[in-house]
Amino acid sequence: MAITAKDVNKLRQMTGAGMMDCKKALTEADGDFDKAIDLLRKKGQKVSASRADRDVTEGSVFVRTNNDGTEGILIALNCETDFVGKNEEFLNLGNAILDIAFDKQPADIAALKSEKLGDHTVEEKITELVGKIGEKIEISEYVRVNGEAVVPYIHAGSKLGVLVSLKGVNGADVQEAGKDVGMQIAAMNPVAVDKEGVDATIVEKELEIGKEQALAEGKPENIVEKIAQGKLQKFYKDNTLLNQQFVKDSSLTVAGYLDSVSKGLTVAEFKRVAIG
Repeated sequence: MAITAKDVNKLRQMTGAGMMDCKKALTEADGDFDKAIDLLRKKGQKVSASRADRDVTEGSVFVRTNNDGTEGILIALNCETDFVGKNEEFLNLGNAILDIAFDKQPADIAALKSEKLGDHTVEEKITELVGKIGEKIEISEYVRVNGEAVVPYIHAGSKLGVLVSLKGVNGADVQEAGKDVGMQIAAMNPVAVDKEGVDATIVEKELEIGKEQALAEGKPENIVEKIAQGKLQKFYKDNTLLNQQFVKDSSLTVAGYLDSVSKGLTVAEFKRVAIG
């Protein structure tokens, strides 16, 4: 049967696929729209399988907090090129997935991909877009943060996002402070909130490095342990959030800055997600 421009446009409206893909699918399906939609979906699956080993170092982060600012969700949707990462359909899909994550609160990425998005699952919607644009797309991160006050920070270009959970708020307006701390986390990439949160394997590694450096410098063995402990304290100062110099005022630590905003204000938790 003859495939009209009206038919092609109708399928485009239904699927969002390109004009030539829609025309080809309708031709193969003899004008049957349901079969054509299945063909387009299978095309997406084939493209997805063929690009499974591709690196996805571009994309965007998407973030949302609830109305009272006590919960935040951040997802990262990755793709292969910056061009696709700025594509309107890609961004619309990211925001739609964020909506689902916020509403359904799935346990992890696998559960999120199984959630319904319209008539299909999130995973099927991703596959459809893969078939349309010809690039691998995947959800690389999905994090949720709760607290007395959760403040989001998105770095320029939406390639890096932070969620900061503050405690000791005591009714204070902490939005600006939260964004300042989010900017600190984005720039300085701390490994933990405070030294108590540093993984034991990291502590052990830093001590070992400190000892090796001291011995290499010819220091006496009886003071090597003391030197290593000193280097560990320097590591904590440089790499744990509350002990870092505050980027906006180097005379303060982050802990000191927060306490100056509101007595007792501090960070309970943070999550930092970067693309690439």
